[in-house]
Amino acid sequence: MPELPEVETIRRGLEKYLVGKKITHIEIRDSKLFQGQTLHLKGAIVVDVRRFGKGLVFDLDNNYSIAAHIKMTGQFIYQEKNIINNLNLPTKHTRLIFKLDKDAQLFFNDIRRFGWVKIIKTSEVNKLSFFKELGPEPFKDLTYEYFQNMLKKSNSPTKALLMDQKKIGGVGNIYANDALNLAKIDPRRKAASLNMEMVKRLYHAVHEVLKRGLKFGGATETNYVNVLGQSGEYQNHFLVYGREGEKCYNCGGTIKKIRITGRGTYFCPKCQD
Repeated sequence: MPELPEVETIRRGLEKYLVGKKITHIEIRDSKLFQGQTLHLKGAIVVDVRRFGKGLVFDLDNNYSIAAHIKMTGQFIYQEKNIINNLNLPTKHTRLIFKLDKDAQLFFNDIRRFGWVKIIKTSEVNKLSFFKELGPEPFKDLTYEYFQNMLKKSNSPTKALLMDQKKIGGVGNIYANDALNLAKIDPRRKAASLNMEMVKRLYHAVHEVLKRGLKFGGATETNYVNVLGQSGEYQNHFLVYGREGEKCYNCGGTIKKIRITGRGTYFCPKCQD
């Protein structure tokens, strides 16, 4: 599932191309993924695009917003006559089409159909259960004090805790694996057992791997693309994720794959303790 760097990359693209655009029509091709009244969209102008963890919100000038979650395979792809991306859109996986002024269009594609788009009053956005329950996220309000206390109070495996969206918003499997490797901490280790030095290393490592993910435009494993339909490049710079049997960049040890809470977990037994 796309994580903070991927969704933030999408947000930045949407902000660049959508803010100031007027919605002239919406074509609903799959009503399962859409909730709300289209009458609140027609003629509205996009004034801002925000991100909440892995979720997106398009604020409109009429006090309504479009809240969305791309889940595993969702894509927002923008097209206009001055942008050539050689994409044959719409496809059989296109679920929604936002028609915009100046002959622009925004396509919402989703192969697995797990994503959702909801029209809601802007004042109600923070009340959506997904957004309301999110923990603080890096780059916004994840303080060291909160991070330290969160770890101290949990007997969960450290990796599982990092991925708990109610504890920290935006960190998923890829970046949890890489952060733990950068911090040289065994992902199976109970969070409460980390000493102060480990906590500091992990706090900074989480921020560092997310910054790297943003720098490279996110990671494309399967369906993630930015708003122009382009793949990310972080998959070419994974520290341990997806690198089973390869050499660890920290120490030259061999990366191993195990499962923690049902998720594929990559680490180096030699340097992560």
